[in-house]
Amino acid sequence: MNEQIDWSSLSFGYRKTDCNVRCTFENGKWGELRVSDSEEVTMHMAATCLHYGQAGFEGMKAFRGKDGKIRVFRMDENAKRLQSTCNGIMMAPLPDGLFEEAVKKAVKLNERWVPPYESGASLYIRPVLFGTGAQVGVHPADKYEFIVFVMPVGPYFKDGFKATPCCILRHYDRAAPYGTGRWKVGGNYAASLVPGTKAHEMGYSAVLYLDARSKKFIDEAGPANFFGIEGNKYVTPDSESILPSITNKSLMQIARDLGMEVEQRPMPEEELSKLDEAAMCGTAAVVAPIYKVDDLDENKTYQILPDTKPGPVCTKLYETLRAIQYGDLEDKHGWVYVFE
Repeated sequence: MNEQIDWSSLSFGYRKTDCNVRCTFENGKWGELRVSDSEEVTMHMAATCLHYGQAGFEGMKAFRGKDGKIRVFRMDENAKRLQSTCNGIMMAPLPDGLFEEAVKKAVKLNERWVPPYESGASLYIRPVLFGTGAQVGVHPADKYEFIVFVMPVGPYFKDGFKATPCCILRHYDRAAPYGTGRWKVGGNYAASLVPGTKAHEMGYSAVLYLDARSKKFIDEAGPANFFGIEGNKYVTPDSESILPSITNKSLMQIARDLGMEVEQRPMPEEELSKLDEAAMCGTAAVVAPIYKVDDLDENKTYQILPDTKPGPVCTKLYETLRAIQYGDLEDKHGWVYVFE
C-alpha cells in the first residue's frame, strides 16, 4: 500500500498510478490486452471520437475491506452497460469476458493504490472505449481503443455524506428522448457542463433535470440518478432519457431487502413536495442526499429536509450499500468480486 498519501484528504480527481491496461480493435477484431505506463493516447486527427462523439465510458470502484482483501462492485453490470453503449453508437463491442479481465488486471497491477479500510477513499476505475479510426464522412470508425485506468479518490461531493441543495434550470436538457441519454457517452456530460457550472456558481451541488419533451417530469441530476422516499416507498423516475444507474439498481434491491416498496415510474415535478427524503445516486456520488430543490424559473422551493443532516432512510441505504461493498455485510446477491 502507498503509505505516502493522506487518504482521508483525497478529492475526487485524477491521480497518476503505476499503469493502465489497453486493447485495440483493428482489422475487424480485438487484439490482446497490453499493459502501459503511459498516460497519453496517440490517434489520427480525423478520429471519430473527436468529430462524431464515438466514445463511451464506465465508472466503478474497488474497496479494501477490514480483512485486507480488495473487492470490486458489480463489474458484470458495468460490462453489460458498456456493451449497450457500443451498440447504441455503433462502436465495436468487446468480446465476452474482456471487460472483466481488463478491470481485474488494472486493479491487481495497481493494488498499492487501493486506499485502506475506513479511510473514506476508494480506488476509482475508469474503463473508456473510443473510435480512433479516421472518418470525414459520418460513419463508424474501423479502429477502436479500450483503456482501463485507475486512481484513488475521495468523495465526489466535497462535503461527503451531507445533504445539499439542487436546482431546476428549465432552459437546459441533459439528453433528448430517444437520444443518447440511456447510454454512457461523453456528449451527455458535455451538455451538462454549462448548466452545471451555473448551478455551482449559485451555490447548488447539481442541476435536477426535467424531461426534455414536456418539462413536467423529473429525469435525473447532472452527475447521477435521482430517487425519493415517500413513507416506506422508494420512488425513482422512469424515462427513456435516463442512464440506467447500477447504484440505483442496487439501492432498489436493498430497499426491497429492507421491506420497502419500490416504484420506478414517471415522477411529476410536483411530487417533490410529497417526499420525506431525496437523493442523487451513482458510482461516484454513492448516495448524495438533497435537502431542497429550487425551481428557479418558477420561483418555487421544495424543502425536503430542514438542514444538511441526511434523513434516516437515505442513511440506512448508504450504510448498507457501503457495508456490502467493503465486505462488512453479507453479499446476498453476488454483487462483489473478491481478489484472493
